[in-house]
Order: sequence, then structure tokens, then C-alpha cells
Amino acid sequence: MRVLITNDDGIASPGLQALVNEFAPVAQTFVVAPEGERSATGHAITLHKPLRARAAAIAGATAAWVSNGTPADCVALGMLELVPERPDVVLSGINAGPNLARDLTYSGTVSGAMEGAIFGVPSIAVSVAAFTDPTFPAAAHFTGELVRAILLHGLPTDTLLNVNVPNLPAHRIAGIAITRQSARRYISRLEKRVDPRGQAYYWLTGDPSTQEDVEGTDTWALASNQISVTPITLDMTDDRAFAVLRSWNLAWSPERH
Repeated sequence: MRVLITNDDGIASPGLQALVNEFAPVAQTFVVAPEGERSATGHAITLHKPLRARAAAIAGATAAWVSNGTPADCVALGMLELVPERPDVVLSGINAGPNLARDLTYSGTVSGAMEGAIFGVPSIAVSVAAFTDPTFPAAAHFTGELVRAILLHGLPTDTLLNVNVPNLPAHRIAGIAITRQSARRYISRLEKRVDPRGQAYYWLTGDPSTQEDVEGTDTWALASNQISVTPITLDMTDDRAFAVLRSWNLAWSPERH
């Protein structure tokens, strides 16, 4: 088995090392990760400056590289150049902090796995639901079990899995839930400040809404101390809106333009 691992917390992240420790005994384990934190970069790729990668030392890894790029860049570098053979699975994480609900559009962790899915490789994004004092062993162990299941059963084309694990010891995790993405939103805030030269600058922040966690969603699973596994598809077509738009009977009339 060949595994390609990336993240958005940077090459020195203990969550990334936890994944390497889990897979190194059973797989060729390759790492391509950003040189520093790339949280909330979404699916950004580098087009307007040189993309670089240099060898790095990661204990247990078959080979590792550190890049100035984003998580999506790192997966592309691995797939197109650095990893000598096509990996069987792409893993992104383990992220410190959950990636839930509408966060997925911003998440560098999820985008690393999404890039793997774009290349047609089964891919998993893994996060632990804590920004401070996260514990990674349970998440790493579950990721190993999930990869074995994927290799046995396969994943649908253009699908990746978004996994969120409670920040709890294994014996306190209540189970595994196959979930939908929650509709919970973040309420954006812009904090304006003034620097010592009198120029305005801004901090973009946000807080989760007080929206109820609907049963069967990723936010509900974590609130219930369960591991959330959400299948995400690359096809972002809204089938409900598709039918509505067709009912509008839009027509093009060249003579009117």
C-alpha cells in the first residue's frame, strides 16, 4: 500500500506525525506538506509564483517533502512529480480543530483530500474537534481502519470522506455516525483597528451561529461524542435548483442583443 499524506497545519504538525506513525508500519508512506500553516486557504493553487519542494525529515516516512504551496498544491506535487508510483489513498490531516458544516468551503484540510479525489484517488480529510490540547491517537487509529475499509470496498467516483473525531480518549467515543454536512453557518465579523501611523486595518473573524444541530449531521455527531464520517462529492450541482431553473423556461433571442 502507498499512502500520500498532506495537511494544512504545516510539516511540523503533530497531527501529521500521528498519521505517519499509524501507516508507516504497514505502507509506503509519503509526505508532501506546506512549510507553515495554510488554514482557511480553501482550494487555492499556486499559479503566479514558483512552486517549490525540498526534501524533509519525517520520522517513519518513506520519503517527505516540504513545499511553499497550499495543501492542494502539495497533493498535485506528490501525484505529478514526487511520489514514484500512484498512491492508493490520499490523507489530509490530522487537523487541529473540526472541519464541519459550511467550514468545508474554506478548509485547507478538506481541499487537500479534494485534490486527491480530483486525481481519482480515494481520499480522506481527518480532523480532531479541538484547537487547544488536541489528542490524535484515536483519530489516527480510526483513519487506519477506514483506509482498510476503503481498500476492501472502494469509494464512488469523485467522492472523498470528511472525518471529524471527538477530542476524547478512545473509550469515551460513543461510536461512528455516517453523516450529512450540517447547514450551520458562521456569522462573519470584521474588526477594524488603526495602526500607529493612523492607517486602518482589519481582522476578519467569525462565530458559529446558534443553529440547532440536526440529527444525522456532522455537528450533531460530534455533539453526541461520535466520530462523524461525511461523504463529499465533487459534483456541486444543486438538483433541486436544476429543476426550478428549468421551470423558468429561459430562452435566448439573438435578435434582442
